[in-house]
Amino acid sequence: MPRETPNVDHPVFKVLKESFPSCRFKATEFRNQSTLIVEPSDLHRVMAFLRDDPRCDYNFLSDVIGVDYLNYPAKTQGRFAVIYNLISHKRDCRFFVKVFLDPTLPTDGTAEDPGLVLDSVTDLWAGAEWTEREVFDMLGIRFRNHPDLRRILTWEAFPAHPLRKDYPVRGRGERETYRVVDRSSS
Repeated sequence: MPRETPNVDHPVFKVLKESFPSCRFKATEFRNQSTLIVEPSDLHRVMAFLRDDPRCDYNFLSDVIGVDYLNYPAKTQGRFAVIYNLISHKRDCRFFVKVFLDPTLPTDGTAEDPGLVLDSVTDLWAGAEWTEREVFDMLGIRFRNHPDLRRILTWEAFPAHPLRKDYPVRGRGERETYRVVDRSSS
């Protein structure tokens, strides 16, 4: 089966290289879907450019996804990644932006790790509010300047981030100590 080579001639890649000559970008393509890998410090201004520049015009943020690459067979740029799925309705196309992060503290608790912080894009796309909260809740990646960064899928006092790959599959006893609510409790 022939291996696809990245389409480095993608028009958005060219526009970004011209507009951000000092930024370090990487580009990948898989199954005709293009991904731009950005440094965390450049994320917000690159995302604003992708939304505002008429040559890009990515007017819709479809999703924000968090990934833990712990024990991944191939080498990655960091343990965690946050992936933004952008859509341009005008050009009817998708574009992915990926940022890699490495923890600076042990990942077996809820300590606020300065290595797992990104700028929020809620000021660019209001719809990022809930998806960034989900990434925070499940993986512990914090979003600077987020208007309401709190847990969304687990309770506020939940003692960890359950989609981290070093979190035990059966949990750490949270369910055993959680009060069961039934019809007679209300």
